[in-house]
Amino acid sequence: MSVVPLLEDARRPASGGPAIARPPQSPAPGDATTTDWRAWAPDLGAAAVVAFLGLYEAATAWVLPPSRIELVFVAVGTAAAVGLSRRLPAAALGLVWAVCGLQLLLGIDLMLVQLAIAAVAFGTARWGSAATVWLSAVSIPVAAMLVSVIVNSRGLGGLAELAGNRSLLDAVRDLSMTWQLTAVVMGMATLGAPWLIGLALRYGDRARTSMASQEAAEEDAARAVRETEQAREIARLREEQARLANDVHDVVGHSLAVILAQAESAQYLDDTDAKALKDTMAKIATSARTSLRDVRQVLADTKQPATQQAGLHTLIDGIRASGHEVVSAEIGTPRPLPPELDVVAFRVLQEMLTNAIKHGRRDSPVHVELHWEGELRIEVRNIVATSPFAPSPGASAGGGAGLDGMRRRLESVGGRLDVRRRDEQGGTTFTATAWVPVRAGGA
Repeated sequence: MSVVPLLEDARRPASGGPAIARPPQSPAPGDATTTDWRAWAPDLGAAAVVAFLGLYEAATAWVLPPSRIELVFVAVGTAAAVGLSRRLPAAALGLVWAVCGLQLLLGIDLMLVQLAIAAVAFGTARWGSAATVWLSAVSIPVAAMLVSVIVNSRGLGGLAELAGNRSLLDAVRDLSMTWQLTAVVMGMATLGAPWLIGLALRYGDRARTSMASQEAAEEDAARAVRETEQAREIARLREEQARLANDVHDVVGHSLAVILAQAESAQYLDDTDAKALKDTMAKIATSARTSLRDVRQVLADTKQPATQQAGLHTLIDGIRASGHEVVSAEIGTPRPLPPELDVVAFRVLQEMLTNAIKHGRRDSPVHVELHWEGELRIEVRNIVATSPFAPSPGASAGGGAGLDGMRRRLESVGGRLDVRRRDEQGGTTFTATAWVPVRAGGA
């Protein structure tokens, strides 16, 4: 799997069609202004309607000219508040309070057009900030009581004269307490109903936004899971590739070292000893066939070897067959190991013996000890002519040769590696010791 398709999907346009490069276009003059005016168009239209009705009511009211100007002020202020209720609900609420306050102080009569304040109540609950919503909620009962006070102190003024029945309205106003309570209830109903509707729509939008956010979060989580799975798959493939390279290195390196040692030993055979020469060539052919078989097993990802202790002894016998003297000892009772530990022990001993052949002196034996005491301890000791375990060029980058490869193998199963150099009278001795944890399992 690859992350390249993800990158291609990110570059592909949302419509699914090919990406088309377009030259940047500069906005035409006045585009932003036109957009702003279009956005304000509904608000300006509503304000214009309220202003027209208010001015008509003021023009037809039976009041003196100074009072008519006051009514025009109330009509224009109410229209402006309605126009601001969607875009600037806090300013609309403040303007309503300013108009009503001056109306109370100056004794201006109530107007029918002021019923449009219900739109301001709706706008504050629908689009206002949290503070504006709370202020508008408090304002509704207060405004209803102010209406009651204005009606009780001033009457309906122009509204009564416009209705042409002042005596009837004065008679109703004389009921005092009943009228005030009726005015409060009507005012709260007139303002409270649109306020509640605006609040319901507000929370409906929040619910839809929250649902959309949740869906987006779920999509992001699903995308993250897919990307994580792809990254894990890539890491697994790379790990398998590195493991395969390490196994091939160990198998081929060991086999070539054995074949090389056998070929070098053939140089010292007597030319007249045809049987010894044939035996050496047969050993070389056997080693090559074994190497080819092992490589095939590695590539086929099969278990190798079937049992751990048989495999370890097979390695030791192979070194002896190549002409090297090997002194081996096994202490404790061998136990079967799980496949993963089995392969690690085999590969580590294989690498140790390979390095002993490559760097060891042919006139000195290779000492191999297997200790089964709580954990499997593998020790290989030999006298060397050159520095053992010296990484070949590029071994560190390759990640599978020499000490680093053995150490990583052991650490992957909880084991450890120790290499010591001692300068003795007979030469420099290198001892490589590996500890492999023993867990019950068997092949």
